[in-house]
Amino acid sequence: MSEVTQLLASVRAGDDHARTALLECVYTELRQLARAKMAREQPGHTLQPTALVHEAWLRLGDQGFENRAHFFGAAAEAMRRILIDRARRRLAARHGGGQAHADIAEIEIAAPTEKTEQMLALNEALDRLAAHDARKAELVKLRYFVGLSIDEAAEVLSISAPTAKRDWTYARAWLFREISASAIH
Repeated sequence: MSEVTQLLASVRAGDDHARTALLECVYTELRQLARAKMAREQPGHTLQPTALVHEAWLRLGDQGFENRAHFFGAAAEAMRRILIDRARRRLAARHGGGQAHADIAEIEIAAPTEKTEQMLALNEALDRLAAHDARKAELVKLRYFVGLSIDEAAEVLSISAPTAKRDWTYARAWLFREISASAIH
């Protein structure tokens, strides 16, 4: 049983010190994953990896997690939802919708919202994939939103690395087809 799984069991048992120890145990790993994800965001974003980890930690709250895989799956989902919520807010009509942002300091047009729209399309397709095959959707969340490698995601999902590679190949093709089809309509 991993240290994380033992700490999760202690948290479920009501040990307040275990919650602090859990954060200390997973914080560095979560921050590295958040940093990897934030590196793929469009220029000019304001969310920092530390803030993403902290917000995800708050969203996880006092849920009872069964094991390391369950915890990191929930963390991946929390990070995904945070990034999707931010993308939706950027596109909201009351915030200027899809209009280009004017940088007052330099009076230049900021980056277009194309990446934001792509993220929303991915989110919708990912929801459809989850209804079709939940494990493959979880793998995508762990790889894309948390930044885990194939081997790390396989470990979290308790599957073999070759199975994870096959699932990743399938999920990418499935998502590409879904996003392409929705772009046509």
